[in-house]
Amino acid sequence: MMPLQRDKDGNPINDLALAQEAWMLTWQQMLNAGERMVKSNGFLGKVKNEDVAIAETPSEVVFEIDKVRLSRYKPLTKVRTDIPPMIICYGLFGRQTMIDLQEDRSLVRNLLMEGIDLYVVDWGNPTRADQFLNFDDYVERYLGSCVEHVYEASGNKPVNVFGICEGGTFASMLAALKPELFAALALAITPIDFHGDQENFWQGEGFLNSWIGNLTKDDIDLVIDTHGMLSGEMTGAIFSSLTPIASMTKYNIGLAKMEGNEPMMLNFLRMEKWIADRPDHPGEAARQWLNDLYRENLLVKGEFELCGEKLDLKNITCPVLNIYAEQDHIIPVSCSKALSKFVPKKNYEEIGFPGGHVGVFVSRKAQGVVAGGLVNWLQEKQGKSKVQAKKQTSKKA
Repeated sequence: MMPLQRDKDGNPINDLALAQEAWMLTWQQMLNAGERMVKSNGFLGKVKNEDVAIAETPSEVVFEIDKVRLSRYKPLTKVRTDIPPMIICYGLFGRQTMIDLQEDRSLVRNLLMEGIDLYVVDWGNPTRADQFLNFDDYVERYLGSCVEHVYEASGNKPVNVFGICEGGTFASMLAALKPELFAALALAITPIDFHGDQENFWQGEGFLNSWIGNLTKDDIDLVIDTHGMLSGEMTGAIFSSLTPIASMTKYNIGLAKMEGNEPMMLNFLRMEKWIADRPDHPGEAARQWLNDLYRENLLVKGEFELCGEKLDLKNITCPVLNIYAEQDHIIPVSCSKALSKFVPKKNYEEIGFPGGHVGVFVSRKAQGVVAGGLVNWLQEKQGKSKVQAKKQTSKKA
């Protein structure tokens, strides 16, 4: 039997009155939600494509090889540091435009404002004509050529490389293959040990590792052999499936919560624009990524071959900064932190960011933590502080 419902004065409430109250509350909540959605829909009806432009910081292409382009960004301040030039290398599963999403959420702008000479790699738009490109091509031929270009342009001096996600794995491999090119290596949300500490994954961590681990080599080979490429649509669907509730509700509940707030809506739309622009991943490189790294974990075993040589991460001799996201549902923390086992303690530092995989770069709170932490580390290892640089500039003037 249901307990008797009473009002605030202790008087019994009949079932009809209780039902009416619940109905009115539900109806009011529906009206409020509808009103919020109307505001958001009204804004969506007015917004134009140019309103959600991304990657607007001025740059120019300074080097090209096949479809790969290396851009150098124009300075945003007269203050220049004596820190060596930096190359940012993103992965093949998304666009590098994520690091320059909008003016107030831009790793690119934050680094430029510190006077850093900045370059960014753009992998272009791979097609089935590129299906046979592998890690030899992307690590040694493409990324290696970009680094060598800046190395030579700097008077044959080592440069800094900042690798993000799969791009961080590429950068780590190149640093082990050609350590003489590197002044420092910075990484963010980068897998090194592709199995990680599975027994201690927090709830929601490591789904991608488990999913790929349950595929056989033949499963992966069949996908690559059939399509030639790992399509952007497929990888996008896989990443969305890792957070199903958030993926299903962001266009209704999520938009309604914004209530037409212009800055929030524009930020959301820019993120969606970036997410939708997901390139195809060249097949042979994807085969190595999934079979050799995710399934077999050959990199930390010292058995992954690049250009006919087995890579040894202990060959990385430059200072290393490893940035990881503490709530990363795509790259588990232990998969990133594993690099500490190969780099001498005196050369290795970490920054843990209290956020998720993409939030490392696009959240508002990340701007000071990630860019600020990276700049402080570089200045400590290589250069003078910005204040000192200003004083030096003033004296020269």
